[in-house]
Amino acid sequence: MHPTLNIAIKAARKAGDIILRYHNQIELLTIENKAANDFVSEVDKAAEDAIIDELKYAFPNHSILGEENGEILGNSQFQWIVDPLDGTTNYLHGFPQYSVSIALYENNEATHAVVYDPFKEEMFTASRGQGAYLNEQRIRTTNTYGLKDTLIGTGFPFKVPQHLDAYLAMFKAIHPKVAGIRRAGSAALDLAYLAAGRMDGFWEIELNIWDIAGGALLVKEAGGFIGDFSGRDKYLETGNVVAGNEQVFKAILKTIHPHLTKDLQQ
Repeated sequence: MHPTLNIAIKAARKAGDIILRYHNQIELLTIENKAANDFVSEVDKAAEDAIIDELKYAFPNHSILGEENGEILGNSQFQWIVDPLDGTTNYLHGFPQYSVSIALYENNEATHAVVYDPFKEEMFTASRGQGAYLNEQRIRTTNTYGLKDTLIGTGFPFKVPQHLDAYLAMFKAIHPKVAGIRRAGSAALDLAYLAAGRMDGFWEIELNIWDIAGGALLVKEAGGFIGDFSGRDKYLETGNVVAGNEQVFKAILKTIHPHLTKDLQQ
């Protein structure tokens, strides 16, 4: 395992320890609204601080972009993208589906990624060109052809309600073609599950870069495809994501395309 990836794993475990320390004491937390339906607690902040401390100790000159602390400037060639608790709403309701996501981008290309589920003790990891792993066991996307009998992940656009009508039209188009659709509440973990073959495909509207950065490399290294709603590699910029094995990726794109508004086609 690459030494840089080991540092990311160590940082993710420290954040996970903080998250689990309070998961049965949610009533003690101070919860704030960053925006409508967008919550943050001191656990999010403490977990991100722990990650930053670990990364800065090992790589003092690297840049870091975190959900809670924003951008910490450094050598722009190396940027860590951090989500200390993806699935905060789940966490605050005691729903055990949340994750820590850490990714290193070198010259704007992902080189190492970790998505960690501390509750289930599942560590998803990937390094560019080295494959994707779950607790050190190699993982691959499924080999299903098209959408028939597939399980697809998604996320409701509760932070961007202006896209709800378009999303519901996409949902209605995909629903009769698949075996099931799941909305679990942590996009980073959804992408990790896709990489591990637990789901066949995924789509969501306007995610944040820290929701996607780690899971995207997992999907690619597990043999999958990920892109924006036009199939391009602009998903980190637009936040619009489609992922799956090659055939599922193409089938989702084809199915949702008639329902894209002008804003979602950009």
